[in-house]
Amino acid sequence: MPTDPLLRVTDLTLRRGRKTLLRRLNWTVLPGENWVIMGPNGGGKTSLLRSLVGFLTPSSGDIQLHGKTYGETDWREVRRSIALVSASLQPHIPGGEPAVETVISGIYDQLDFWGAATPADFRRAKKLLRQLGVGEIIDREWAYLSQGERQRVLIARALAAAPSLLILDEPCAGLDPVARADFLESMEAMVGQTGGPAIVLVTHHVEEITASFDHVLLIAAGSAVAAGPIRQTLTSALLSRTFGRAVRVRRQADGWRLQLP
Repeated sequence: MPTDPLLRVTDLTLRRGRKTLLRRLNWTVLPGENWVIMGPNGGGKTSLLRSLVGFLTPSSGDIQLHGKTYGETDWREVRRSIALVSASLQPHIPGGEPAVETVISGIYDQLDFWGAATPADFRRAKKLLRQLGVGEIIDREWAYLSQGERQRVLIARALAAAPSLLILDEPCAGLDPVARADFLESMEAMVGQTGGPAIVLVTHHVEEITASFDHVLLIAAGSAVAAGPIRQTLTSALLSRTFGRAVRVRRQADGWRLQLP
């Protein structure tokens, strides 16, 4: 039987002044798919993400989530199904806030949450932190967390709201090589879980693509270069078109590798 899309982006165009940020972009995510988005700086990745969460209003085209269309429904409610983990959130988290409270703030979709959390909220937050391998920092304040720990806290915060789509926007940025390898291992365990949200990884590095990601969207100059199953789409020819320079990409037993010829 046909599967209804989780997310459908149709002819999405975004203009600001004389600049076109996105141009007739099409993209469909089905339940259970895990996607990678790749493209050069300024290629349109951030504009797409900001459109999905309602921060930017499309000039034309449609965004549908669970069959509900942006502009025809209250997108503030619809977007609760989308969780975005981005470095842009970090400056808004109080330095003295314990990790468990940061996670709880995700349940209520409110940074610096001052409401009354329930015992169930605390149990859920602690469970998520343990699942992500950082159970020892439950009571540690944000100011004293490493970059890798902060990323895991933000992912736990996103998962606390039980989203159907989780977007990780360059989650390895700022991590040292050991922390990066540790984070990727933890991410792969999370992506491979059954019953979890569909996951979208935004990255510049093919080496960060773990085995459970099965689709890729390549973006350049505000348009989709290609979108589809990763084995057919993450090719040397298509990556060369995307980045405007000849590159060679290879799939190896432990992941992907990119080389300059």
